[in-house]
Amino acid sequence: MLKGFRNFLLKELKEFARDPKILLGIVIVPLVLFSVLGGLMSYAMQSAEESTIRSNFVVINNDCENWSYTFIKFLSSSGSKVFVEENVELNDGKLIELLSKYNVTQALEIPKGFSANITAHAKNPNITASVKFYVHITTTNIFDATRYLPIDATISQFNRALAPDVLNIEKSTIIKGEIKHNVDPATVSGLMVSQSVFIPIAIIILLFYSIQLAATSVAIEKEEKTLETLLTLPIDRLTILFGKLVGSMIIAAIGAVTYIAGYAYFMQSLISKTTPNFVMDLVSLGLVPSFLGYVLLGASLFVTILSALALAVILSAFAGDVRSAQSLVGFIYPIIFLSTFALMYIDAGALPYALRLVLYAIPFSHPIIVSKAVIMGDYVTPTLSIFYVSFFTLALMYVASRLFATEKILTAKLKLKWFTKYGKTTGEP
Repeated sequence: MLKGFRNFLLKELKEFARDPKILLGIVIVPLVLFSVLGGLMSYAMQSAEESTIRSNFVVINNDCENWSYTFIKFLSSSGSKVFVEENVELNDGKLIELLSKYNVTQALEIPKGFSANITAHAKNPNITASVKFYVHITTTNIFDATRYLPIDATISQFNRALAPDVLNIEKSTIIKGEIKHNVDPATVSGLMVSQSVFIPIAIIILLFYSIQLAATSVAIEKEEKTLETLLTLPIDRLTILFGKLVGSMIIAAIGAVTYIAGYAYFMQSLISKTTPNFVMDLVSLGLVPSFLGYVLLGASLFVTILSALALAVILSAFAGDVRSAQSLVGFIYPIIFLSTFALMYIDAGALPYALRLVLYAIPFSHPIIVSKAVIMGDYVTPTLSIFYVSFFTLALMYVASRLFATEKILTAKLKLKWFTKYGKTTGEP
């Protein structure tokens, strides 16, 4: 029934083995990609673990009685680094000032009457003391939520050591410089995690599809020899190039608009369909981008897709057929994948300076950077990002125009000499 299957299978495998671009894509690239990604994940998890263990915060002691000093001593003994301020009247600005002063994102207020309430609890268990816990959320990284867990464990340990339920904690969240009272920072962080996962995955899909579309368009022209015919027509070669790029731009614009529409619908769904245990207005929390934020995100996505399309056109010019073109543009995917997932787990600002520059130099990482920035109300970063990616795109388009202006568009081929020599020594033709 399958007569000759073995010989045909061997033929297919040999054809794949003869193409060094395919071998690179399925062997070397994954090894490098996942090694680097593993290192970044390890760095992110280690940073999150260290910040969880240290759990540094500033304590505002407005009680200044015996039990408040006992509680502060207990906090210090638990491994946390505590900075103490006494008798401070708190407001939004003052709290931000204290957090900035000590370079921390968490604050704990011991209100007046704290010691009196703990003393009274021995006679009347219905009387309890409370502390106020504030968290300043400045990033949208997945591992950030783990930083807020140690305070719950610390309060539980204090209650076990003294008396059950003697101490309660009231949690609030600081977003964009404003205190949101009685808003659990872990819940807010969970919302931001959902955005951190949704946005990168959608961008990856959009970029992959656009790159394949552009590369296949040029490769089909070369494979079917229609590009030669086009180049002999009384049409300027730049017209052909810009025709393809403008067509790609239209696809990019449609992709950017549909992405923003889908993202807006996704955010609206979170706002309107909250669960009974999570009744929170995301608009009032400032976690939904403004109209300007949507415009900047759309513009960033558009120029990034356009840069990917221009790069795909250039690479496909070095391919003789569709399969070779797909192999060549396949080398772009690990860069997109790596930069996107790195930014999903790691705050770029927390990386060493050299790695930060590398990440910023990759144009495909900028939509993620912009999406995080607009959520936090930062519009300077997106503007600079759009200018950089636009400059990068113009440079690529210039290279593509120079390539189309010569005969290299028909004859150019990418040869990997090391792999070619290796194939000859192993008997490959």
